[in-house]
Amino acid sequence: MPATGTPGGLRPDLDGVFRREYPRVVAVAARVLGSRDSAEDVAQEVFLAFNRSAVPAGEAAGWLSVAAAHTALNLIRSGRRRAAHERTAAARGLPVVPDVADDVVTLEERGRVRAALGRLPRKQAVALVLRHSGLSYAEVAAALDLSPGSVGTTVRRAESALREELTRHASSH
Repeated sequence: MPATGTPGGLRPDLDGVFRREYPRVVAVAARVLGSRDSAEDVAQEVFLAFNRSAVPAGEAAGWLSVAAAHTALNLIRSGRRRAAHERTAAARGLPVVPDVADDVVTLEERGRVRAALGRLPRKQAVALVLRHSGLSYAEVAAALDLSPGSVGTTVRRAESALREELTRHASSH
C-alpha cells in the first residue's frame, strides 16, 4: 500500500515528487489562470492534497496535472481572486503568464475565454488545458483515463465547444 501522509506528517515520497513535478503543476495552473502567483497557490493546494492521498508516486504526474487543472478551473468558476489580480497586474503594467486564451483569442478577451472554459464539461476543459500545457497525447490519455486515440477527438471537441460557448455567450450580451 502506498505511503500516505499522516495527520500533520509528510509522505516519504513527497519531496521527490514535489521536486520532479512542481514546474509542470505550476505550468498547468498558469495556463488556466494566466498568473504565476495564482498558479503557485494552486500548486500548494494540489501538493497538500497529494500528501493526503494514496496515489502511488509512479502515478503522481498525471494525477497532479489533472488536480492542477481541476483546482484552477474551480478557481475560475468561483471567480475568486481572478478579477482583482488582473486589475492589479494591469494597473502595474505587469505581463500576465501566457495561457490557453493566448492560443485562441486576443489579449483583451482573456477573461471571456477563461469564463467560457469554466463552463465547458469538466473532462473537455481538463483535456484542453493539459494538451495546451504541453502534455503529450499519451500523457493526457493516462491522466484522464482515456485511450490515446481518443485524446485528439476529445481536444478537438473541447476546442469546438469552447468556440461555441464563446459565440453563444457573445450573442447573449
